[in-house]
Amino acid sequence: MLKKHPRALSYIFFTEMWERIGFYTLMAILVLYMDRVLGWSDSRKGDWYGLFLALCYFFPLVGGWLGDRIFGRLKTVRAGAVLMALGYVGLALSSASQTVSFKLGLLLIAVGTGIFKVNMSMLVGNIYQDRPQLKDAGFNIFYMGVNLGAMVAPLIATVNNAVFNSYHLSFWVSAVGLVLALFIFQAGKSHLAGADDLALRKNEIAIAKEKQRASTIPEGEKEMAINAGDDFSGRILALVILFAIVILFWVAFYQNGFALTLFAARSTQIKTWLRPETYQFFEPFFILVLTPLLLLLFNRLRQSGKEPSTPRKIFLGMLFMTSAMFIMVLACLRGGNQDLNIMSPLWLVGTYFVVTIAEILISPMGLSYVSKVAPSRVGGLMMGGWYLAIAFGSYGSGLLGKFYNRFPHHQFFLLLAALLALAAVLVGISIKRLERYSR
Repeated sequence: MLKKHPRALSYIFFTEMWERIGFYTLMAILVLYMDRVLGWSDSRKGDWYGLFLALCYFFPLVGGWLGDRIFGRLKTVRAGAVLMALGYVGLALSSASQTVSFKLGLLLIAVGTGIFKVNMSMLVGNIYQDRPQLKDAGFNIFYMGVNLGAMVAPLIATVNNAVFNSYHLSFWVSAVGLVLALFIFQAGKSHLAGADDLALRKNEIAIAKEKQRASTIPEGEKEMAINAGDDFSGRILALVILFAIVILFWVAFYQNGFALTLFAARSTQIKTWLRPETYQFFEPFFILVLTPLLLLLFNRLRQSGKEPSTPRKIFLGMLFMTSAMFIMVLACLRGGNQDLNIMSPLWLVGTYFVVTIAEILISPMGLSYVSKVAPSRVGGLMMGGWYLAIAFGSYGSGLLGKFYNRFPHHQFFLLLAALLALAAVLVGISIKRLERYSR
């Protein structure tokens, strides 16, 4: 799978994998920890869950700027990893009587995650400067690294809770994951250095000076420069439209750590091998299984000239996510509304299967779209804008999640389905504008 791709992708893949093991171990138990150890109400849990995720996806704006203009991608990634490791230590030292450590730990993780994520995504885009036709596939492979970590993480949390009865041990494991991510990233430094935007910008300046010495710029290059300037505002507008629409997707998607986790704890049969925190294993597992199949499908469609554009893939993803919420509506009507542990696990597993297809079509494709469309001088900032949209959506997921128990659960998931159907309609209306700059 990696034969035609840059060697740097392997280092990015495994760095991201270990960082995600840390993050998703936390996500598998965060709501449960606040519920069972801290003793917080659903409303308070919803506030902190939404705020934490929002901050994780707000700080990429800062991280994009730091990577663009101040420290470069590599230094900013390393700083983010160190902050996350310290944050997990803070969580490991927290308790019901020591919530200051818990809150400070969440803040450090949010800041570190934010500045780490955006610069890792930019590095992926940058290593494909000489092979843009593979960029969508590259982001899909990168996303497999994300989900390999996300798949292992809930299993770690399950074992720690079932065998050692310890959420704190999981937080220590998360800290170790970040240390390993740092080691791998440092090992790949020589392969990654050329993808750092500060280095690329220095090369561009050197090339520009050389052209000045050579007197005149060829007419073809002048025309390209003029077109690039004319396209700047149009590209920014296309990105802003996409960012606004995908907020609705993330509101629904991040119910995996809130409403779907509560459904697993309160409405689904509890088995020795299948606990509430275990369900978050299925989505990344399905991604690892389905991504190669979808890559094969899209490769064959590309060879025949029929591959859907990136915006059309995102449109299809919205339709799949809408379908996933309808599965939950049916599950609630069949008995999930009662908050009794009587529902078959297959309802949640089936939901996660459909959510996975939607995620593959939206999340890595959104990253790829930003990488293709964003003007180079604000690439990091625009990638931060993608994560800012996730911030609004994830905060909205916590705000909406507070109402999970305030009216029948099927109405809760029906509302999510309606929001996603609206998002699909908006993507369909905007499809031509979005496609204009992604070719």
